[in-house]
Parts: sequence; structure tokens; C-alpha cells
Amino acid sequence: MLFPTIDFAIFFGIVFVLNWLLAPFPRYWKLFIIVASYVFYGWWDWRFVFLLAASTTTTILGGILIHRARSERARRGWLTATVLVELGLLGWFKYYGFLSQSVDNALRSLGMHGGFPLLNVTLPVGISFFTFMGLSYVIDVFRHDLEPAKPIDVAVFVCFFPHLVAGPIVRGSELIPQIERAHRRNPRHIDFPRAAYLIMAGLFKKVVLSSYVSSAIVDPVFAAPRQHSALEVLFAIWGYAVQIYCDFSGYTDIAIGCAMLLGFRFPENFNAPYTARTLQDFWRRWHMTLSFWLRDYLYIPLGGNQGGDASLYRNLMITMVLGGLWHGAAWTFVAWGALHGVGQSIGHYRRRRRKRAGRPQLAEGRLAVAWQRFATFQYVCLGWVFFRATSFSNAFTMLGRLFDGWTTPTTLVTFPVILTIAVGIGTQYVPDQFAVKVQQAFARWGVLLQGAALAGILLVITTLGPPGVAPFIYFRF
Repeated sequence: MLFPTIDFAIFFGIVFVLNWLLAPFPRYWKLFIIVASYVFYGWWDWRFVFLLAASTTTTILGGILIHRARSERARRGWLTATVLVELGLLGWFKYYGFLSQSVDNALRSLGMHGGFPLLNVTLPVGISFFTFMGLSYVIDVFRHDLEPAKPIDVAVFVCFFPHLVAGPIVRGSELIPQIERAHRRNPRHIDFPRAAYLIMAGLFKKVVLSSYVSSAIVDPVFAAPRQHSALEVLFAIWGYAVQIYCDFSGYTDIAIGCAMLLGFRFPENFNAPYTARTLQDFWRRWHMTLSFWLRDYLYIPLGGNQGGDASLYRNLMITMVLGGLWHGAAWTFVAWGALHGVGQSIGHYRRRRRKRAGRPQLAEGRLAVAWQRFATFQYVCLGWVFFRATSFSNAFTMLGRLFDGWTTPTTLVTFPVILTIAVGIGTQYVPDQFAVKVQQAFARWGVLLQGAALAGILLVITTLGPPGVAPFIYFRF
């Protein structure tokens, strides 16, 4: 079920009303939210609700068995078993085809035949997100960072529909206490202005900005780069940077806003990532819940930056390559992760050299800051080429056209395309205080005026947006 649809509007309207009517009755409220979340997830394909149920059951049992184990060895054993089951489900549905095809290609290149059976396994929506949430829960229980919750509370935590299919990746310590106190929520305490702002901003980013730049230049250029000029390729690359930001941050804005209307707080997931001055800074701003997940459950356990330079670079590369593979079962995603790993390693090396020389880790001054932001954005865009490309051939053709395509006529770089890209990037430089002032002004309006304003914004969005709504990019991850 897509957020910007009539189906979801009707669904959420029903859930919103029953959510608050059942709030004083915790057990009935939790059962209702579980049922509603399964309806939401099963709207695309009802068969995958069994996968969600299996992942949830594994998470619940894993937490209980780890907590009840009487020895450290038994605790580690149960943790290992739970992680293997969770990753086994993820691996089968997401990586079996990639692995079997890679092995088959390798054998054929050696003149051999066979390998794994080539099966067409359908990728369930959002499997990476609820798998990572389940893993964080059992690992936190193992680390004694979290007490095991009631099974019904864990079930709500895993399947709660606002975050279910594309995040943010909420941890048990962030959401389960809210679920346990759900009966204490008060609808009068909803921050309605902020929720409305997030939902409208998310819809505008997804339906207007992302959809337009995708159809106007990104899709046609990436589909046939040899037919387009260097300038069109350059703007398509920048356009994809805007598309994926507006698409994904738009989804999480709507998710956070919907959760807020139901009385729950989710962590922020984006913080103006294209204003970053380094790749390290970028990953502190882009998909923050994944970045912090990889840091806390992969990078730090590997040793983080506690060893020498070689260990740090190794840990960065492993983390970023696996982070790339998390996004998709293709070598292009591995290359994307490796690019970010190499870039961050170079950044660490340069900052350490400056520190040892007694200089600031980053040069200051307007020109220096502007250059850092420009260079970081261009490197991020280089990575986006491999992220978006259908193959290495497609990616290298795109990059090659930046050098040999300057004599080809340019027709797709129009004023609306330039304006959309400028808005998508430029709005990230708007001070946070601007959004706060808008919300404060909206809060002072009466109910009728607020309703009229929201109706007007929706009219503008539907007018500017294309017919129909494409699925969110991160649904496939």
C-alpha cells in the first residue's frame, strides 16, 4: 500500500480513529495495530504476511531464549542461532538469485556447468528493514541494553505499519517503551502542526519533485545514455541525486508524520545530506538510522577506529561494502558501497595527517566550505551512478558520455528540470528555524483555516504531480 494513494488515505483514516478509541484498552489496541499492520503489508501480496510473522516469531523467541540462558556460552549460542535464522530468511529472498547467478556465471567462464538451481525468488517489500529491526532487538537483549519485552509488544514493534516497508529503522529502545505506555497517550498532545508539515513536505518531495525529475530526465538518460549529450548525462546524474533524496526522505517524512498522529515518535532519518562537507558527514545526515545501525552493530564490533590505520580502513571497507550489499543484490551496489568505503578511508587519512601536523581537520572559510560541499556532492553523485545503473556497462557508458558527448544536441535540460534540481538541493540549505516558524504560524490558525490550507496544498501537489504514483525506490531494499 503506497502512502500517496486514496487506498492509504482511507486505511489511515480508519486506523487513526480506532487507534484513539482503543487507546485506553492496551491489549485490544495492540491486537488491532498488529492486524492493521498485516493488512497494510499484505495489500501488495498477502502471502508475504507469513514471512513477516516468521521474522517476528524468530525475534520474540530469540529475545526470550537469550534472556533465559544460564551461561554466556548458551546466550551466545542462542544469539548466533537467531541471527542466522533472520539472515537466512533475508538471504533466501534477497540474495539467492544473485548468489546462484554469480556462481553460475563464474563456472561458465571456466567452461563448467551446474551450480545452484536458478530460481525466480520474488523479493518481499521491506524485508531488509524489519530484519534489521529484529536483529537490533535481539542484539540489544544480548548486550543487556534492553530487557525482553512482552511478545505482543515485540510483535507491534516489528510490524508497526508506518516504518514497516521503508523505515526508518527504529530500535527497540526507541519504540518498545512507547508501545508499553501506549495507553497513556493523549490525542490532545499530538504535535499536529509538525505532523502536517512533515506529511505535506513528504508528499511534495515524492509526488512532485522526485516523480518529475525521474520522468523528465533521469529515466530516459539512464535507459539509453549513448543517445544523450554530456550535459544531459550530467543533469541526469544530479537529477537522480535529487530523485532518490526526495523519494526516500519524502517517505520517511510521511512515516514520521503518520506515527506522530498516532501518538508515537520516530527518530529522524535525514538532515540535509547534500550540505555535507565530507563523506563521513554525509553518512551522519543520510539515512541516519541505517548509518547508526551499521556503526553500532557492525563497524564498532569489528574494532571501529580503535586499532591502527590499516584496521580502521579495513573496518570502513567491510562496513560500507556490506552496507552497499544491503541495498541490493547486485555488484553495482557492492561497487557503490566500496566507493564510499574508499572515499571515507581517504577522508580519514587526510584528517589524521592534518591533525598530526597541528592543523584543523577541515579547512575553514567560505570558499573552503563551499568547495568541500561541492566536492562531496560530486563524489556522492559518482556513487549514485553505480547505485542507479542497471549494470557496470550502463554505469561506465554514463560516465564515458561526460567526456565524449559534448557534440550531441541537448534537448532534455530544460528550465523546469534545472529548477526542480535546484529546488531539491537548495531547500536543504534553508535554516531549520524556517520550518519551525511555519509550524508555529500554522498552529495559530483556526481549524477551518488549517483544513483549507492543507486542502490547497494537496490540490497543488496533485496538480503538479503526474497521474498515478510510482512505488518508492526503497521499497525494493
